[in-house]
Amino acid sequence: MSIPEDLLYSKDHEWVKKEPDGKVRIGITEYAQKELGDIVFVELPETGHELKKGDSFGSVESVKTVSELYAPVGGTVSDTNSDLEDSPEFVNESPYEKAWMIELESVDSGAFNQLLDAAAYEKLIGEKG
Repeated sequence: MSIPEDLLYSKDHEWVKKEPDGKVRIGITEYAQKELGDIVFVELPETGHELKKGDSFGSVESVKTVSELYAPVGGTVSDTNSDLEDSPEFVNESPYEKAWMIELESVDSGAFNQLLDAAAYEKLIGEKG
C-alpha cells in the first residue's frame, strides 16, 4: 500500500500536502479508498467556504456506503477538484495525484503539528489491519 513520505495524514485517513505557494491540498488515502470500495460519487464544498479543523467538507459515496470527509486542518477553500464530478473513479485509481479533493488557503501552520507523518500513519493502519 502506498503511503507517500512527502504527505501528512489524519487519523480519519485524509492526506495533506503543503504546496510551495502556501496552499494545502487534501484528499483521502489509499487505505481509505480500499476500505470504501468503488467510489461512485464525490460531493465537495463551494470555493470560499471557511472550514475549521474537524469540519465536514463533503462526502464520498461508494457501492458500499456514504462517508463524510473531515478537514484535517482549517482554512478557506480556494479550489476543488471538479474532475471528480465526472470521474469519481479517480479516487480509486489515483488517490494521491488525480484525486486531490480540495485546496485550502489561509491555513494555520500550527495545525500541522497534530498530523501524522508517513511512518506514524503506517503504524496506525497496521494496527487496524
